[in-house]
Amino acid sequence: MLAKSFRDLNVYRLARESAKKVYDRSKNFPPEERYSLTDQVRRSSRAVKAMIAEAWARRRYKAVFINKLDEALGEANETQSWLDDALDCAYLVPADHDELDRSYRAISGMLARMVGRANDFCKNIPATDYRSISRVQEDEPFFVD
Repeated sequence: MLAKSFRDLNVYRLARESAKKVYDRSKNFPPEERYSLTDQVRRSSRAVKAMIAEAWARRRYKAVFINKLDEALGEANETQSWLDDALDCAYLVPADHDELDRSYRAISGMLARMVGRANDFCKNIPATDYRSISRVQEDEPFFVD
């Protein structure tokens, strides 16, 4: 099936499901972690799916598409680091940590494959040669003295 939206991508679906699980598991973190570990792990887990969505929107430009996927990969690794901290502090039981860690390893692998196959995602986007578009003269300047 050809993806018509970022929501059709398996990696987005897994990232979304994983972010929900991170949110659910982090509800049990102690109140003193609310503005540090809890906030950080929730933000990074949500950022993974957000960066995937942004990459999809910017796939007209291969370099930008790859950059956004690379940012998503960085957020996935950051999430794993925060999950390690939660495990070390005994806020997560090992089984929950292992499940989430497996998910984020799978997400990282999918993102790496997408980067390697960026041409497959970007090739059907119509290219616009902005040099061929004539410039429009503005009636008023952007800046007024």
